[in-house]
Amino acid sequence: MGNGNTAFVHRNASLLSVEMTLPQVTVTSDEIDEMLAPARKRLRLPKGVLQRVAGVYERRWWRDPQNGWKQGVVLAAERAMAKAGIMRDQVGLLINASVSRQHLEPAVSTGIHHSLGMPSSCMNFDITNACLGFVNAMTMAAGMIDAGQIQYALIVGAEDVEQVQRGTIDRLNSKTSTRADFNNQFASLTLGSGAAAAVIGPADLHPEGHRLKHTQSRAGTEHHELCVADMQDMRTDSAGLLENGIQLILDTWKGANEAGLDFKSIDHVIPHQVSMVYTRNFSKITGVGMERIPVSFPDWGNIAAEAVPMTLASIQDDVKRGERVLLMGVGSGLNTAMMEVQW
Repeated sequence: MGNGNTAFVHRNASLLSVEMTLPQVTVTSDEIDEMLAPARKRLRLPKGVLQRVAGVYERRWWRDPQNGWKQGVVLAAERAMAKAGIMRDQVGLLINASVSRQHLEPAVSTGIHHSLGMPSSCMNFDITNACLGFVNAMTMAAGMIDAGQIQYALIVGAEDVEQVQRGTIDRLNSKTSTRADFNNQFASLTLGSGAAAAVIGPADLHPEGHRLKHTQSRAGTEHHELCVADMQDMRTDSAGLLENGIQLILDTWKGANEAGLDFKSIDHVIPHQVSMVYTRNFSKITGVGMERIPVSFPDWGNIAAEAVPMTLASIQDDVKRGERVLLMGVGSGLNTAMMEVQW
């Protein structure tokens, strides 16, 4: 322990399925520009900043602003359980890993548990760790399976960003907003909505599954004030987040290699989906070519905790048996984790 990475070795856990639901409404960055017309005119801001700076051209919103996210996550979860070939009464743990929540309590997991018709024997709770929550939940579930405490875990999450984006646009269009406000709140306009679900189960009972090999984790919590958000507002030091986030990834990557893990030769690396600047920086510092890094943020935006599983779900049919896949989340705070999966 001490300074460095924390290493988790997964002995008998496999990813049995990963599924996603894309919201129905496409909102282009050109449309966001139009919504911001008063602010752009008053502050003399150019068009196309989201596309040019972040590389985000579209994001999705749910058609039903109240319940769309829940319908989306239930659909993804039902498909994930069906694909894994398991029944509800076999699931011992349901974890909701999303950032989005409409209220502080009860846990978001309770509404999803009820909507899915899960049995009373299925323990459920939320894990919130900004955009890292889904990878953290997979690591926790794998540990409980290895310990023999549960047989199957269902990890779910749904993001709903329409409210925070509409609120951000309204604030920036107010007559008191400044260019500094625009810079601080810019990142919230790169977000996107979406839902994902994954089933983790015992590897010895599922030779067809994808083995979870290990997770390397590292904390950089001296940077916990770089991005702070509540249900209405998100303020981000984008430059500080990029610089220190990339440094934390580099430190974690080096620590993994020093521990004998050859991450550089991994076939598919799925980092958290932030922006083209972030992705190219990641590629440069790790030596992993862009051809091995699938990107979804141009079409979907940054889907917070669901960015990694949704991107994986979208490319899974192109991953060949036996290939190595690295799932890499980074969460405001800062925390990072890298999980290797053998397909």
